[in-house]
Amino acid sequence: MVLHDFLEYFARENPQQPCVEYGDVHYNYSQVNARCNQMAHAFGAAGLGKGDRIAWLSKNCIEQMQCFYAASKVGVVTTPLNYRLAPPEWAYIINDCQATVLVCEQELAAGIDRIREQLEFVEHFICLDGPRENWRDFAAWVDEQPLENPAREIAATDVLYQMYTSGTTGLPKGAILSQGAIAQNVTMLNAQVSMPSLTVRFLLVMPLYHAGAGISLKAVISHGGCIVLHREFDPLAVVHDLETKSITNCSLVPAMIQACLVAVPDIEKRKFPHLKTIGYGASPIAEETLRRALSIFDCDFGQVFGMTETTAVATLLSPEAHRRALAGEQHLLLSCGRAALGTQVRIVDEEDNELPRGEIGEVAIKGPQLMDGYWNLPEATSRSLRAGWMYTGDAGRMDEEGFVYIEDRIKDMIVSGGENIYPKEVENALFEHPNVADAAVIGIPSDQWGESVLAFIATKDGQEIPADEIIGFCRERLAGYKVPRAVECIAEIPRNASGKVLKKDLREPYWRGVERRVS
Repeated sequence: MVLHDFLEYFARENPQQPCVEYGDVHYNYSQVNARCNQMAHAFGAAGLGKGDRIAWLSKNCIEQMQCFYAASKVGVVTTPLNYRLAPPEWAYIINDCQATVLVCEQELAAGIDRIREQLEFVEHFICLDGPRENWRDFAAWVDEQPLENPAREIAATDVLYQMYTSGTTGLPKGAILSQGAIAQNVTMLNAQVSMPSLTVRFLLVMPLYHAGAGISLKAVISHGGCIVLHREFDPLAVVHDLETKSITNCSLVPAMIQACLVAVPDIEKRKFPHLKTIGYGASPIAEETLRRALSIFDCDFGQVFGMTETTAVATLLSPEAHRRALAGEQHLLLSCGRAALGTQVRIVDEEDNELPRGEIGEVAIKGPQLMDGYWNLPEATSRSLRAGWMYTGDAGRMDEEGFVYIEDRIKDMIVSGGENIYPKEVENALFEHPNVADAAVIGIPSDQWGESVLAFIATKDGQEIPADEIIGFCRERLAGYKVPRAVECIAEIPRNASGKVLKKDLREPYWRGVERRVS
């Protein structure tokens, strides 16, 4: 099966079944499928063939959700862009994936106009929500197309989308994900998470450029369920809809759960009778937060661990494991769960030997949900994918029951509010400052975000630069979530004899006494 098979099946068998709600807009499966057909024909009319890339830049909207299915119908590869990036970062990704069509919303189009001359391959600039000078109107572009399913043969080996993940070199890498990999990952998630067919109502607030949101969307549609879609996360709106819109399932990152508990003053009085499961990922959840959330939401909790390169899900910490943890086996809350259905996980040393249970090494993953590779990066692909195993760059251990515990990162990465940040990206921006002689960036513990970005700088003239100046300088060059929250001027960045920054020494004062070196 391929992605759009699920949509077309329910459009045929249950055409009036609710498919998506976005504010006051409600569409059933028949309407969504028809609109996806029109979008698919529009892609063809723009000259897109199987394997060609379309770049999409917007906050969550029905059209972006539909794009995955429309592109699937004709073999076009969707490249969703992180709307939180800076325009130069968009330009790199759009050029790298060689997109010839770019769909963008008004709110973000000014940023694209700034870099328009840098875009090497884009032939069609489509504005999603109304007329704009030098842009084609999306509605007019799609409305003129036929409603019938396009007659294209799509195979499980065809590429469905290309999602970008930050790299240690400071340049994003495009993970190529096939129809088959995504279908298998949906099956893995469905085996673990209870979603009642045709009656599931899933609150989707995570951004659709994110792998976790993408797999949640596809899992719900595979059940003939309804997506209640939010443009972006707002804790008051989330709690309101969980209470009033008969939501059965949702997925959040721990920082979002914590925000809901803190930002809604009367949350203790709210009732959520339909809510069955809250899934979370990107980081573990604090025991205090989990206990309070369980008391308030009165539902199951499940954690998923994975990465863009594994489609989304590699391991799962089941609701039963959460119950065990709260009944006394508290160590399980530090785990990211056990291998998903059809997935193998092992812990290996630097020579690729599997380590005994309890010893720390690199986490390697094998399964049908792995990416095909990185777009146009054969060397990076061969380093990460070896003999069918994905080497994650995470340092972890496995206990006797097969529960995996992530202890540190082999890759130099920060996870803040569920977003991956590679220090090299931030360091590259810092080095553009005319008075920065040297720089190093680390993640430090944050109660709100899991980790926050701390920059160390050494100046050329030995004089301190105000932190506000450095932060403002970075904000012009980086996505907001990558910008340092704090800056320290030091006389010299500590390095070893070969010139490598001693980040362990920089981290130690901040992580001392913290049980896990990831947050």
